[in-house]
Formats: sequence, structure tokens, C-alpha cells
Amino acid sequence: MAAAILLAVLWVGLSAYVLFAGADFGGGVWDLLAGGSERGRAQRAQIEHSIGPVWETNHVWLIFVLVVTWTGVPAVFAALCSTLYIPLTLAALGIIARGAAFAFRKASTALWQQRLFGFTFAFSSLATPFFLGTVAGAIASFRVPPGLAEGDLVTSWVNPTSLISGALAVGVAAYLAAVYLTRDAERGGHPELSERFRRRALAAGAVVGVLSGGGLAVLHADAPRLFTELTSGRGLPLLVVSIAAGIASMVLLWRRAYVAVRATAALAVVGLLWGWGAGQYPHLLPGVDLDQAAAADSVLVASLASLGAGALLLLPSLWWLYATFQREHAPDERDR
Repeated sequence: MAAAILLAVLWVGLSAYVLFAGADFGGGVWDLLAGGSERGRAQRAQIEHSIGPVWETNHVWLIFVLVVTWTGVPAVFAALCSTLYIPLTLAALGIIARGAAFAFRKASTALWQQRLFGFTFAFSSLATPFFLGTVAGAIASFRVPPGLAEGDLVTSWVNPTSLISGALAVGVAAYLAAVYLTRDAERGGHPELSERFRRRALAAGAVVGVLSGGGLAVLHADAPRLFTELTSGRGLPLLVVSIAAGIASMVLLWRRAYVAVRATAALAVVGLLWGWGAGQYPHLLPGVDLDQAAAADSVLVASLASLGAGALLLLPSLWWLYATFQREHAPDERDR
């Protein structure tokens, strides 16, 4: 029982990382596609204003997921990190390069430096979710066997399921960012900028829908067990919720309901993520179930108690941080 609770807590943390850091990465993708220095100035200023106060905070959830995995299912953690160290290392380098470039671009005065750091920030924002998505695909397609580096170091994450998962991760990040930015721009008094992000959100939502459909086709051929669970097993209700929320999000975007669409867009993404989790549960690795991989009950109970105590401090602080900056208006420099 304690192992199942800890796994659910881990999935909550993963959901938070996808929703918050995913939108953070997506902002970098739109930064990359904003255009030249002058044409893209207003969009980049809006993106910087929206993610600037929270971009470091979002990675708290990644640390949370890693620590809970390491503590709760140490054998799974060892297998994943040893077999998938290439994409995990590339993702870590992307996070580091992205953060450094974001900070240096703001402090740079020379145009060539701003362009260099801007490109590094934007490209890393695209590459990082892709590599994290390939890791998810490797787990979903059961290409990570138990043991240290027992899986193939390349084909474990370079395969149809991993590649479509990586592309889907980038699409979801871009979609979430565009959805959130529509409201941020509207609240800051920039209706034209809000309209641009609305069009991009509609386009990204359509792409994510196509990738999701393509992903199911890939799973049918490459990961049939998970495909069966998603289409006729435990994952089906959550998949239906995700599809319904996705359609509702497109309708709300079309009607410019920018506050409500934040909730439905998040629900669409979380439904897909939890559908995967429900479909794969209780299998973590090939031949390894949760009960077999979980740490001792004493460790699990102590971990849950520590997480509960920590949540009392962390969650109110995070809520206050996000609420404070959601009330701010965008800087006037975007109108220049």
C-alpha cells in the first residue's frame, strides 16, 4: 500500500513538472520561432516576463521526481540512469545551458551576445523536452531491463516509441506555453500579442492531436501491451478525458476564453500522462512490478512522512510565488 501511495505521489510531481516546466520549455520554443530581433522583440519580452520569475522554481519538481524514484524504487532508478544515461545527460546539459543562456542574455549588451545566448536558450528549450520524452518512450516500450546498463545504450531510446514521445513532449510544451501566454499577454494589456499566441496555441494543439493519434499507431506496432491498456484497459477512461479536454481547449481558444482554457489544456495533458501510468501499472520494468522493486516499508513510510511535512512548507510558498507574479502587468518595453 505504501509503495502505491509513493508511486502516486511521484506521478503528481511528474504531472507538476510537465505542466510548469513544460510550459517553461515551450516558451523557449516560441522564442526560437519568434522571428528576427525587431519582429520578435515583443513576443520575446512577453515570454521573458512570464517565465522569468519562476523558471528556476519549475525544476524543483524534477528534483522531487528523481529523489522519490531513487528512494522509493532504487533498483528501477539504477536501471534507468545506467541504460538511459545518454538522453538523461543530454537533457541535463540542455537544462544547464538553457538556464545559463537565459540569465546571460538578459545581462548582455552586445547584439551578437544576445543572439548567441538567445539561440542557446531557445534550442535547449526544444532539445531538452525531446530527450526527456525519449526517456519516457523507453520506459513505456519496456526497453529498459533491470540491472545496471543491461539495456542497449542507443536503441533503448532511439526507437519508434521514444521518437514519437520526444516529438509529443516538444509539442505539448509548445502548446501549454502558447495557452498560458495568451492570458498573460491579455492581462498585460497587449491584445495583439495575445492574438498571436492564440493562433499559435491553435496550431500547436492541432499538431499535438495529430502526434497523439500517430503515437497510438506507433504503440500498436511497437508497444502492444501499453496500447491494449490505453484503448481497452485501465488507461482508457483517462485517455477519453484527455481527448475530451483537448477538444474543449480548442473550442475555448477559438472563443478566446483564455482563463478557462488553462484548466482544460492542463487536464488534457494530465489525462494523457496518467493514462500512460494507469496503463503500465504495476509494471515498471520488464519482469519487474512495483511490489518487487519498492524499497522496504520502513523506508517508504519515512519517505511519505517527510514528503508530507515538506509539502506543508513548499506548496504554500509555490502558490504565493505564482500568485504574486500572475498579478503583475507586463513591462511597457514591449510597446516600444
